[in-house]
This record gives sequence, structure tokens and C-alpha cells, in this order.
Amino acid sequence: MTEPPLPLRLLPADSGRLRLRTLVLIRWVAVIGQAGAVLFVHLVLGFDLPLAFASLTIFAAAVSNVAMAITRPAQARLSDREGVIYLAFDILQLSLLLFLTGGVQNPFAILLVAPVAIAAATLSGRSTVLLSGLALASIAMLAKFHLRLPWSEKFELPLTYEIGAAVALSVATLFIAFYAWSLAHAQRRMSDALAAAQAALAREHRLSSLGGLAAAAAHELGSPLSTIAVVAHELKRAAPKDGPLAEDIALLVSQSDRCREILERLAERPEQSGGAPYERLPASTLVRAALPEPAPAGDAVMEFHAEALDSSTEPVLARAPAVLHGLGNLLENARQFANRRVDVWTRWSARELSVTIADDGPGFAPDILGELGEPYLTNRRGGGHMGLGVFIAKTLLERSGAELKFANPPRGGAEIAIRWRRADIEVHDE
Repeated sequence: MTEPPLPLRLLPADSGRLRLRTLVLIRWVAVIGQAGAVLFVHLVLGFDLPLAFASLTIFAAAVSNVAMAITRPAQARLSDREGVIYLAFDILQLSLLLFLTGGVQNPFAILLVAPVAIAAATLSGRSTVLLSGLALASIAMLAKFHLRLPWSEKFELPLTYEIGAAVALSVATLFIAFYAWSLAHAQRRMSDALAAAQAALAREHRLSSLGGLAAAAAHELGSPLSTIAVVAHELKRAAPKDGPLAEDIALLVSQSDRCREILERLAERPEQSGGAPYERLPASTLVRAALPEPAPAGDAVMEFHAEALDSSTEPVLARAPAVLHGLGNLLENARQFANRRVDVWTRWSARELSVTIADDGPGFAPDILGELGEPYLTNRRGGGHMGLGVFIAKTLLERSGAELKFANPPRGGAEIAIRWRRADIEVHDE
């Protein structure tokens, strides 16, 4: 039966990260700061600024912020395009204010970095590059074109300093933008990967619940169906064989017998210890159950082995969806990259349980061997991508108490060793 698609639909990594409420709050802080700085310089320091033009520039920012706040709900998330428009306006508004107040001579010119940093943390890489280019162009223009600050004392900054300030601002803009974007991008990728792992685990829980639901349905329907079968057989014996209802009664008997067979198959389980079907399995059986789909024609052969390292009995494990899905991802990955054979060893001792998956494929690329388990890595020398498979497997298995090691053994191929303490994963009858 084809598995239904997951209801969880992951959004692109750069979709809707900038909250309207956050941007409005930041812009109000900027408006208040600009107004306070202009008034302080004009009233306290006595600088003769073009106060009317500066006030109109600040007022324009305040009006745009009010319009943005009242036209959209506060909890809304801005699209990438909307974020670019608002932040580009902020860069141009601040650049105009700096033009009126000394250009790069103004110590507050460093604030041009702020919109770019916000874009790097919340918008796409293309939008960040666009806004960084706008900020750099504004810095270059302000270095050449600006109104001089009317210093209270005779003071003239050399051209070399102004050029150096413009270059420093440009470098700071690029560095902060790249650094903030790198951190935010890594966080977005990790967030999406964890969401995918959560979706995979939810799918396994649904599949596991279906088995329990089937067993419960078989149990609940068994009694009334048995009554129907008894009555149908009594009617068959009592009714004349050549009567008008004989054919209908025979059909009723055959269909009730068929229903009973179906319910018996649904209720089948390897052990009659109560609980959901296949609730507990020997470790080697659980490993086999992690890869239920038959191998496509031409795929590598999967060889399963079980071995006791001492006289201890084989551990019995709960049929945990997280463990099944984690092992299944690693087994499928090994089968995909193997040339002819995959060996899966389940070993146990009194203290430890281990599963080793070894294939005869190209092995892991040495340059990423130490990073395996991180999302979005290229996985083998032959190319291709693991996507989220190994990340999801590692995350789910580590949550069950496992330790994973990836290696390229001397004989060739790739090897994954998974180890648990028996006390962490084994289940016992009460």
C-alpha cells in the first residue's frame, strides 16, 4: 500500500522569517534615536543644522512605520520582497539624514550597517546582496556629496580620513552582512532539518499506531462476528436446502468466515504478551524490520548477522519508531551506495548492544567524514547528496541513547557503528 504523503510541508529556508512587529519596533527605536540625536546636536551642542529638512526626513520614517503597523496585523511575517522594500527605504532615509548632517564625518554613519545586518539575518542571500550594494553605493555617495557640519571650532577633516571612513564603513557592512547571513543560514538549515526529522518521526508513530488500531479493531469485532457466524450456521442447518433463502444464507456464512479470517490476520503477533502487535522484538529482528521494502532489481544484497559476544541472551527492544526510522535510513543509504553487498551485524554482550552496517561501496569522502550527521552534506566519493537522511537517522538514534561512528575501514567501503548501553534501550517484563 502506498504511504500517504506527510501533512507537514516545509517552507523554504528564507520564507517569512522577518516579523512585522520586530521590524516596527526596531524602526521606532531608530526614529526616536534620530530625533534625539538631531535635537541634541542642534539645541545642546549649538550646531546650525538644516533642522526643517532633517525633521521632514525623520517624519517620513515615522509615517511609513505607522502605515506599516496599521495595514498589517502585528503577528504577520513579511515576505522577502516586502522586507527588501522596507529595509531599502530605511537605508535611503538614513542616507538622506546623513547627507544633511555631515556624511561619513557623522559618527552615526555606522548605523547604515543595521538594515543590512537585519536583512542578512532574516532575508534571502540575493536580497542581502541587493541591500548591501545599496548601502555601499550610499556610503560612496556620502563620502563625496554631503553638507558640512558647522563645527563650533575651526575643524576640517582631511580627504584621506573621509575616504578611509567610507572604506571602513564598506568593509564593516560587508563583513557584518556575511557573518550574520552565515549564522542565520546555518540556523535556518538546522531548523528545517529538525522539522524534517520531526515529520519523519511523526510518520513512524502513525504507522505504528495503525498496527495497534488494527489489533484493537480485530479484538473488538471478534465477539460480534462470532455471534453472527453462529447464527448464520444455525440458519443454514435449519433452512431447507432447496428453499428460497438457502443461497443467501450460504453467502452469509461464507462472508462471515472470510471476515473472521481477515480479523485473525490483523490480530497476528509474534508473541502473546499483550500490548500492540510487534510491541517488543529481539534486537536482530528489530534491525531486520527496519528495512521492510524488498530491494529493487540489481541492488546490493543485504546480509543480516546476529552474534552474542558472551553468554548473555539477546536483548529485547521496544518497537520504537525513532529507532526503526533511524536504522532504516542508514540501511537504505548503505544499500544505495554498495556495489554488491551490505553486511549488517547485530552483536550484544551483558552490557552493550551494537549494530554495524558495512558496505562495499566508494566509502565516505574523507573531507566530510568528521562532519557526518550535519544536514545537507555530499556523502560519498561518487557524488550525490545525503540530504537529510543521515542527519535524521543520527538525531533519532542519539535520542534513544545511541552513539554513532562513521568510518572508512582499510578493506574499503563505508562502515557505520551504532552502540547502545543495554540498560538504556532494553525492555523487561514487569
